[in-house]
Amino acid sequence: MGYSVLVVSGRQLHVAQMSVLKLNARKDHYQRLQLIHAKITELIATFQPQSFAIEAPFFGKNVQSMLKLGRAQGVAIAAAMSAGLEVFEYSPKKVKQSITGNGNAGKEQVWKMLQRIVSLPPAELRYLDASDALAVAVCHHYQCNQLVREKPAKLKGWEDFIAKNPERIG
Repeated sequence: MGYSVLVVSGRQLHVAQMSVLKLNARKDHYQRLQLIHAKITELIATFQPQSFAIEAPFFGKNVQSMLKLGRAQGVAIAAAMSAGLEVFEYSPKKVKQSITGNGNAGKEQVWKMLQRIVSLPPAELRYLDASDALAVAVCHHYQCNQLVREKPAKLKGWEDFIAKNPERIG
């Protein structure tokens, strides 16, 4: 299970933590669910996030895998809701569209864009689940800011733009 904590400072995005929770296949399914709950609870206590975003389940052919994934996501959502966080869910296609502009982008393309967006040093992608979690966090940031953004006032030329946006000149 991948996870990521994104910190927003002004217009800058910083990764506070990004990793994977390795779930031992030898443990039974219920023990793995407990580990997911404990990790989400720990992350919330440590970082005090304002919201919780998760990737919506995708539909596959293996019913048993879908059941296990649904349970894991349910446990993570329940941990977030128990902490009083609002939960947001994004489809894989929405996440890719948000990051790359292409809802059918590959994981490598998403990773390359994430490196630019959050100024990560060039590195080989070790855990796809971790980069997926970061992509969901960045997508959530974009969606929230899009909803809150006010409609800009009409500008009367470049002088007006410069006067109203001095931080964008450089």
